[in-house]
Amino acid sequence: MSIKDDLKNTVGAIKDSFSEAKHKNTAEAEHERRDLAGDTLTPGEKLGSIANEAKNNVQAGVDHAKAEARKEI
Repeated sequence: MSIKDDLKNTVGAIKDSFSEAKHKNTAEAEHERRDLAGDTLTPGEKLGSIANEAKNNVQAGVDHAKAEARKEI
């Protein structure tokens, strides 16, 4: 593997790690918002919040998997 490829993989892994952290933080913030709002949220708002949290957790998992795959190269 060339130095250029190594650098490209390192930069990609860093981007994936930042993206993973961003999605995890967004998911945690959504969960906290729902906990704080409690019964003031309508069932539809709660469902939307749960879906948003789940979406961000999945995106964080994808970013983590991409970073792990780069380590194998």
